[in-house]
Amino acid sequence: MTFDIQELNGGITAFIRGRLDTPAAVKAQQEITPLLQNADKVITLDCKELEYISSSGLRLFLTIRKESASKGGKVIIENINDEIKKVFMMTGFFNLFDIR
Repeated sequence: MTFDIQELNGGITAFIRGRLDTPAAVKAQQEITPLLQNADKVITLDCKELEYISSSGLRLFLTIRKESASKGGKVIIENINDEIKKVFMMTGFFNLFDIR
């Protein structure tokens, strides 16, 4: 799993690739620091190449959302595949995030 973080159009985008399972989520917790530092901006999580997300990965998304909400920012999730969309629907995440 990799997080490629870039500043784009006044916001910050994280391109997430691979499997966001428990071991990857622990590693990713350190990699999301730039997102948390820019939580007052629009944060886009591009999940085009995200293959799988576990409950630990979902918690990571919640961490980003919570920090963003506290600083007046916004989180957008883009390009989720059908399997991850099902997980988001079952867990209620579809209602928590702006999903495009």
